[in-house]
Amino acid sequence: MKAVILVGGQGTRLRPLTFSIPKPLLPVGERPLLQIVIEQLRDQGIDEVVLAVGYQAELIRAFCEDGRKFGVAISYVTEDEPLGTAGPLSLVRGMLEEDEDILLMNGDVLTNLDFRRLVDHGQRAGHDLTVAYTEHVYESPFGVLNVDDGRVESIVEKPTVTYAISAGIYLVSARALVHVPDGTFFTMPELIERLLEDGRTVGAFHVDAFWMGLETISRFEEAMQELQQLSDDVHGLRPAGP
Repeated sequence: MKAVILVGGQGTRLRPLTFSIPKPLLPVGERPLLQIVIEQLRDQGIDEVVLAVGYQAELIRAFCEDGRKFGVAISYVTEDEPLGTAGPLSLVRGMLEEDEDILLMNGDVLTNLDFRRLVDHGQRAGHDLTVAYTEHVYESPFGVLNVDDGRVESIVEKPTVTYAISAGIYLVSARALVHVPDGTFFTMPELIERLLEDGRTVGAFHVDAFWMGLETISRFEEAMQELQQLSDDVHGLRPAGP
């Protein structure tokens, strides 16, 4: 199976660090984030990786080369203009067989998800797209009033609401790629909407493992602290079991 990793973003929320180093090459502990992700995929049986590059592509190519030093085969597709979270799929369409699935993930995700469970779930169900999701808990900073006809019926102090959010990891079937326009900025929410409008099935897979999106400098610092507490080996985070 092939994995496509989106590494073309400019990492604006990580400036000034990303003025000179692309976000995927920023270190988390002793290794760059991208190396951790590639080695995790390798350790779970994925030996073909496609990197969708854009911003500072030459640095990523120079670091990863053809992938042999990581034990995988790495190829590249280039976004001449930013294509969003789903648009780069148009660049890999010709690399897939008619009935092939690919693993797609953002390049700023750190997780010990067992990707094999996601693949098995999506393939057994026959989904055109399977979205790995995690949960975000929002806590209101205020007491919330239930007001009816000018009277307070009740008050809840700082209530919480739990949302299911995309983890930035997807299993995508070749069937879904016909909905991705060529050379156009196109997001994963747009792809999901098009699939649903066409009567296709979009599955959901709960990430019940460590997961963190590294969008800011503080999140990188948190990730290094988390790594010290997790059980990890010299190759990367061990995948969490069911």
